[in-house]
Amino acid sequence: MADRSQDIRDRTFEFGCRIARLALSLGPKPGVRCLVDQLLKSGTAIGANLEEAKAGSSRRDFIRYVEIALRESRETVYWLRIYLALHLGAADEVQSLRDEGDQIARILGAIVVSAKKSL
Repeated sequence: MADRSQDIRDRTFEFGCRIARLALSLGPKPGVRCLVDQLLKSGTAIGANLEEAKAGSSRRDFIRYVEIALRESRETVYWLRIYLALHLGAADEVQSLRDEGDQIARILGAIVVSAKKSL
């Protein structure tokens, strides 16, 4: 049986790549650079923290890193909401990213709940 944790790690990797492409497409617009930086940081941190969770030395370590990934996914959705409100980027792509970010957050939330029950 394949490693099921690989599915969410692959999904968050692809999400991070999509976030990076969106951020890079906006270029250096005055007043937008800090928004781009925030989105890029939170959007790519999700997958990075899941990789840390996979390498965690204990169950508590695993939970801690997945919780961080969950917080980062929620933050990313927030920044995407701002992008939509300010009409930054292609609306269809930003909405698609927001939907994917919401789904990732729900998955990570379920992982945290399940992992805490098994402690």
